[in-house]
Amino acid sequence: MKGVIFDWDGVVIDSSAQHERSWELLSAEIKKPLPDGHFTASFGKKNQEIIPNLLRWADDPTEIARLGDRKEELYRELVREQGVRVLPGARELLTALRDAGIPRSVGSSTPRSNLDAIFAATGLGELFDEVVCGDDVINGKPAPDVFLLAAKKLGLAPADCIVIEDAHVGIAAAHAAGMKVLAVATTHPLDELAVADAAVVTLEEITPDRLRQIAA
Repeated sequence: MKGVIFDWDGVVIDSSAQHERSWELLSAEIKKPLPDGHFTASFGKKNQEIIPNLLRWADDPTEIARLGDRKEELYRELVREQGVRVLPGARELLTALRDAGIPRSVGSSTPRSNLDAIFAATGLGELFDEVVCGDDVINGKPAPDVFLLAAKKLGLAPADCIVIEDAHVGIAAAHAAGMKVLAVATTHPLDELAVADAAVVTLEEITPDRLRQIAA
């Protein structure tokens, strides 16, 4: 293992309540219903996929983009009002990896404007060497594009990187990229994460040496 790629929501921070609430606010604003189970089904996916395929709110690319932008505006408003929680062990692991000289990248479907807002609020940005987000690729997870680009920006071969994920589509994307995956049971229980190469309840259980063992 020469590099570590972190998914964002559900791995580094917990902003699920704000994300779910922003979809509810947008639904009320545009007077269109949210299907049952929509939020869980959307984990790890880009808005460009969620809005037409899961919510079926729009098909026109311009309207999809407008709705997606508005949803993220509502999300950032909630973050500014409520803040976000850095998940247990995340900052400590990032710091330990930095101190060990192991490169780190974000590999997330989250828009860059959201990441920038949370970096400013938490100071987490200084712990990453690179950032790859949903704005940087055409194909979202479970396509491997986000993780392949993150490896490229770190200057590493995909096989030399390990991904930390919480969502099933993210685990699939990492494996499609030829990377090992550590799953964190923030979004799904441990018994639903067997497809990953290893799974933990929180990142408090993980050290750089443990990541090396999983990646071996």
